[in-house]
Amino acid sequence: MSPAVTEPAEGWRQGAGVQVTAAAGAQPSLSCYKNEKGQCPLVGEPASHGNGSGGCETHAGVLMEEEPRVSEKLFAGIKDGENLQLFEQSSRSAHKQETHTLEATKLVEFDLKQTLTRLMTHIFGDGLDVRWVDCYFPFTHPSFEMEINFHGEWLEVLGCGVMEQQLVNSAGAQDRIGWAFGLGLERLAMILYDIPDIRLFWSQDERFLKQFRVPDINQKVTFQPLSKYPAVINDISFWLPRENYTENDFYDLVRTIGGDLVEKVDLIDKFEHPKTHRISHCYRITYRHMERTLSQREVGGIHQAVQEAAVRQLGVEGRF
Repeated sequence: MSPAVTEPAEGWRQGAGVQVTAAAGAQPSLSCYKNEKGQCPLVGEPASHGNGSGGCETHAGVLMEEEPRVSEKLFAGIKDGENLQLFEQSSRSAHKQETHTLEATKLVEFDLKQTLTRLMTHIFGDGLDVRWVDCYFPFTHPSFEMEINFHGEWLEVLGCGVMEQQLVNSAGAQDRIGWAFGLGLERLAMILYDIPDIRLFWSQDERFLKQFRVPDINQKVTFQPLSKYPAVINDISFWLPRENYTENDFYDLVRTIGGDLVEKVDLIDKFEHPKTHRISHCYRITYRHMERTLSQREVGGIHQAVQEAAVRQLGVEGRF
């Protein structure tokens, strides 16, 4: 079962911080958590938070019980667990923050993944094909994305991680450690209703909207696909810089420039030069308008802007 969550405080809409009233590993009861300024400790804002693409993303943070009680419960059942601690002063690595012990981080990570997997199972039922991908978020470390196999492709549905201790401290919880997550609500709806294109959620097409006007919110809805205008497909390839490049940065750049005309971006080929060991990526960008046919000339201008921005902002060397 998913955790029981109380109603957010007034002024909190889609984003909310939450405080746990049970220890890690137990079935938690969550309540609204905010600092003395009434702000969400994850983003410092009391209002709803978007996911950067115009969509709706819900943020939540989970703060464990205070030291030493959480140590007793977090390390319960572990050999010599009474000698383990939550905090230490060491160096930051790919696996932990400088203020957390590795043992505490791994157990919190386990609790995080177990809880969120149960949440997805509660929503979608048993038999989900799930995988976890290491990633980067500015407010958590280590950080992960959960992906669900949808129509043979991996679809990211949430991001999560161990909260940066500095953020927890700024919320007045210096003696606690916790984890946070953000849900992409449209991604969940895509899987629940078998909707193939995320852009439909911003469409004013009555053929789409009327399918979800039902008298009972629990009524089962089977999405009926809409006819589509033809796609225009362009490829782009470039040499990667030696460092500081991530695929997500390129995906974000394409969607920033192409907007709603970009249906999807796929990495279709990787190549390593046998002598220089430089890495080349080739991406396929699918452009499609929801209400009319696009011309190659129209798409060509957008695609050229993507090429120029990739060189300028990401430091790649074009193979256009």
